[in-house]
Amino acid sequence: MAKIHYEADGPVSPDRFIAALTDFGPARPELWPGLDAKFFELHDRGDTWADVTEGTDIFGGVWAREHYDWSEAGTVRLTLREARDFRPGTVTTYRVTPGPNGGAHVAVDFQRTAASLRGRLVWVLVTLAGARRFRSELRQAMERLGTVGA
Repeated sequence: MAKIHYEADGPVSPDRFIAALTDFGPARPELWPGLDAKFFELHDRGDTWADVTEGTDIFGGVWAREHYDWSEAGTVRLTLREARDFRPGTVTTYRVTPGPNGGAHVAVDFQRTAASLRGRLVWVLVTLAGARRFRSELRQAMERLGTVGA
């Protein structure tokens, strides 16, 4: 299993960030860089969980169906249920706390286990440049949230 860790600070409150991370409305792909609308589907949702497919159009489409759980304050966990190129069961965890200058600090632990040759290729690229790219996308989303208002 391969893992990466990345962190970012942004101008929105932790509660606002978590609300946006767990908002599965039709504008979701517009807020989160790297999400492609053609892979986005909300399958089911409860008060503190959702079953969602999301992905990006790189390499002909890399997608994952994940179970989001935000029942623990300050934490959102995504458990991989299904993906073409990765094995189910890995967990990505967002830990959201107050930032040092106000706003939110978000720390992310991202895991994947390749299940195909293409999955291994994607994972090599993610390992080499993923933390930098994901951190940049996280900052972009936080900035977008900051311009929309709290």
